[in-house]
Amino acid sequence: METRTGESVLCLVALFCFWTSANSLLSPKGVNFEVVALMDIKDALVDPHGVLNWDRNAVDPCSWTMITCSPDKLVIGLGSPSQNLSGTLSPSIGNLTNLLSILLQNNNISGPIPPELGRLPKLQTLYIYDNFFTGGIPSSLAHLNSLQYLRLNNNSLSGAIPSSLANMTQLAFLDLSFNNLTGPVPRFLAKTFNLLGNPMVCATGTENDCNGTTSVPLSYPFNSAQNSQLSGRPKDHKFALAFGSSLGCICLLIIGFGFLLWWRRRHNQQIFFDVNEQHHEEVSLGNLKRFQFRELQMATNNFSNKNIIGKGGFGNVYKGYIRDGTVVAVKRLKDGNASGGEIQFQTEVEMISLAVHRNLLRLYGFCMTASERLLVYPYMSNGSVASRLKAKPALDWGTRKRIALGAARGLLYLHEQCDPKIIHRDVKAANILLDDYCEAVVGDFGLAKLLDHRDSHVTTAVRGTVGHIAPEYLSTGQSSEKTDVFGFGILLLELITGQRALEFGKSANQKGAMLDWVKRIHQEKKLDTLVDKDLKNNYDRIELEEMVQVALICTQFLPSHRPKMSEVVRMLEGDGLADKWEASQRADATRCRANDFSSSERYSDLTDDSSLLVQAMELSGPR
Repeated sequence: METRTGESVLCLVALFCFWTSANSLLSPKGVNFEVVALMDIKDALVDPHGVLNWDRNAVDPCSWTMITCSPDKLVIGLGSPSQNLSGTLSPSIGNLTNLLSILLQNNNISGPIPPELGRLPKLQTLYIYDNFFTGGIPSSLAHLNSLQYLRLNNNSLSGAIPSSLANMTQLAFLDLSFNNLTGPVPRFLAKTFNLLGNPMVCATGTENDCNGTTSVPLSYPFNSAQNSQLSGRPKDHKFALAFGSSLGCICLLIIGFGFLLWWRRRHNQQIFFDVNEQHHEEVSLGNLKRFQFRELQMATNNFSNKNIIGKGGFGNVYKGYIRDGTVVAVKRLKDGNASGGEIQFQTEVEMISLAVHRNLLRLYGFCMTASERLLVYPYMSNGSVASRLKAKPALDWGTRKRIALGAARGLLYLHEQCDPKIIHRDVKAANILLDDYCEAVVGDFGLAKLLDHRDSHVTTAVRGTVGHIAPEYLSTGQSSEKTDVFGFGILLLELITGQRALEFGKSANQKGAMLDWVKRIHQEKKLDTLVDKDLKNNYDRIELEEMVQVALICTQFLPSHRPKMSEVVRMLEGDGLADKWEASQRADATRCRANDFSSSERYSDLTDDSSLLVQAMELSGPR
């Protein structure tokens, strides 16, 4: 009886704590303070492209674009870089006290920097460079005890540099370059700082206080007493000491090398010698953490095969534990010093550091040596959608719908809200990862290409996964956003069937006519035969038909007939599907009358998994 009473009390306490945390952001009138602050920010900005599609009547801002939330539904990230925003930055930003990062660089925002930014105790990254901010640097920024990266460069700031900035011992990077700031220049404790382009401080650019990198001395000089003792020793004693030390070091090296050979033979594992930790390349990668190679070696148990959780065209992915206990996924690129591997590395690092969205995989850090390139990501505990569809218990229908919508929102950000926009080029279930809450996270930008808004397509070598490649990409090598839309349509069918794209076509003996088969069973109203058997009858048949329709609209043969990802998101949310479906049916009927060959002939290459085709492509696996 006492045990049950204790358990009841614990349950009540837990429920009370949950209720308290859920309502801590609500005012007595039930208004979310974060929503109010964000709407004030939106009202003060001019948004020409309508990217801030926020609703002041919403209770939860975590579904909004440009917003990142913690698992506790607290706003921790505000990221709207390169969106052509203008206006001013509202002081209400100081009310978002859980913010970890503010990324508003490369816009046209003007006016003063709000002193209220100093009220954000958890802020780690503040990027508001490449804007038109005026006035002085608020001294309140020195109150940001967690701030590590501060970039205010390329604005129109003036006045003296606050001396209080010199007290920010935790600051790793400080950039105040290309403003109109005046001296005196404080003695910055930031590891890297830059003041170039301020005429009143750095007239010629050669002054000592213009920029620098603080290095920690590796050794310290002896005191005077020790120096006097050393100088008094005879030279022959020094020689004997040096000879003995050298001989001892050689013996230790021989013993160590012999031990390594013995250990290698016993464990039959690869040993990595060619690592130059002193190799350092100038890479400006924002707030990413730079790891030492040995740290990642230790984290992954020397890149043990037992730690491999994925394999891709450019390297393996290892599960690892870094020193603070954080679980990470380490992607070790093949041929790290070769041109292809280096291009891959630079592309992924640059793009992922720019793309900030709750449905995109965030890059945690990186490592570069003379012969190694590694990327470090948060570990996704639920793996990929592809692996989860094979596991037990089966994903329920509601989770599959949520995964589809989350992946669509991630791709929408890449296509329409990121500047320059990004084409993924390998959208598939294996590249959609799932976090602790089974929220979809679009990963593997290994095949992605940056695409400027002035270009409509990119022509490159065909790379992708058989069964997901759009027909125009396969035949011409031209990819566009519509290439990703096609892959997303196939992803929807994978979520519905629980099978890989190649599998669910072959299951009906319809090799080469996968989409024809789906169309036919849709016309015959036999969609139940398409659904994953593990779902049994636990799904909504109306929602099933809607999702199949969206999939068929996305996989239309002509790219111009496929929708944009913003339209796909609206259709999945229940808006505009009927009109799009009717238009697709008319287009399909017209095309069938105009062509003598069937759609099965048009799509025949999409599911042909011949060895020749597979070898001709560089298939990319999940992270």
